[in-house]
Amino acid sequence: MTIRLERIRILTPSLPQPVGEGVVVYWMNRDKRLQDNWALLYAQHIAIERRVSLHIVYCIDHQLIGMNPRQDTFIATGLQELAHDCIQYNISFQLLHGDSSTELSQWLYEIRPSILITDFEPLRNTTKIIDTVVATSAIPVIQVDAHNIVPCWHVSQKVEFAAYTIRPKIKRLLPNFLEEFPPLVPHPFSDGARIAPYPTMETSNSLMGITPGEGAARAALEDFVQNIQQYNHRNDPTKRGQSNLSPYLHTGQLAPQRAALDVNALSRSGADDDPVDSFLEELIIRRELADNFTFYNNSYDSFDGFPMWAQQSLNEHRNDHRTYVYTFEEWEGASTHDPLWNAAQQELLQTGKMHGYMRMYWAKKLLEWSASPEEALAVGIALNDMYELDGLDPNGYAGLAWSIGGVHDRAWFQRPVYGKIRYMNANGCARKFDTKEYIRRYANPTLL
Repeated sequence: MTIRLERIRILTPSLPQPVGEGVVVYWMNRDKRLQDNWALLYAQHIAIERRVSLHIVYCIDHQLIGMNPRQDTFIATGLQELAHDCIQYNISFQLLHGDSSTELSQWLYEIRPSILITDFEPLRNTTKIIDTVVATSAIPVIQVDAHNIVPCWHVSQKVEFAAYTIRPKIKRLLPNFLEEFPPLVPHPFSDGARIAPYPTMETSNSLMGITPGEGAARAALEDFVQNIQQYNHRNDPTKRGQSNLSPYLHTGQLAPQRAALDVNALSRSGADDDPVDSFLEELIIRRELADNFTFYNNSYDSFDGFPMWAQQSLNEHRNDHRTYVYTFEEWEGASTHDPLWNAAQQELLQTGKMHGYMRMYWAKKLLEWSASPEEALAVGIALNDMYELDGLDPNGYAGLAWSIGGVHDRAWFQRPVYGKIRYMNANGCARKFDTKEYIRRYANPTLL
């Protein structure tokens, strides 16, 4: 098997080769799946070359658990399936609980591996943990971007201004990277380690009717591929037009590259709104732009992360009169004066998802009816990360930064409060879809 070197980063340059004769460990973080996983495939490749066993370790970090209970349940249930599937591949699966860097370091000390492979995560919480492990590691640590089709650090080495600046870079490289995955094979070497202990996690929140796990993710993709024409209605929250793949992509139960391969194989209509091309634009260009933003912009979740034109404009309008100013509890409880905004928040509370078009309107009104842009961003991040099944994700941070701070956008006409940030209102929504139907649906959960 070959893996493109551009996907790989050696995080311990002073230790470039495996140390000793120990096992190979894949430290699973973002990409929680066995199939279509470049990091796991690379780990198995090294283990087979060295004729040693292969271990997967995943740590449930007590500092992160509880930030999104719905997502915790979704991930835990998926891990149960993954642990069971490891048995047929003769791969040991170890679940750790506690502080990731401490527990992982102790476990690595006990099993004495020769090399540690991990996947790529651009967000601060995980990168800090990875940095801590690397700083104390006595063995090589290698990172593989198993999430982006074109590796994040390869497509660009800086914060990209917008989709139009990263799009040609990705499209130029895409033919080299959009390739079929080699299969994961039953691992031929074993050291008698415990195989696939069944992971457990105390959770109480329902999964909102979305089945978690790698098998369900593949089934959801197959369903979307068969009904791709529905994607033409993706901007109408009253219709079934979205892919519904975001929870699986976020939790790593589905590879974006697998989704791209399956959809790209479909025939195109040649129309400007062709659903195949539209989906690939969102899946590849927009999603990888969000990874670029959070990887290279250390202030991706703060006012300082906004472009300078937006910061200046918002500062000029800080003292503008706000017709309404809501508390966090009022936002969270869908208790504003606006039935459309309340319906969007109720959709989130009731289903664990908010329609993509409504996410924009929802965030724009946070800016309009909060005391400051900082408060609007903080409320948006808190609600998104607490309730969305795909919360705590680069797409969420980039989307909020676009809506509130003009990230990946341009300056528009001056308005009170918004300054030059793009504006949205309920009348504009009503011209695009039946807002009364949307409000009726989420004001009455029995209609879902």
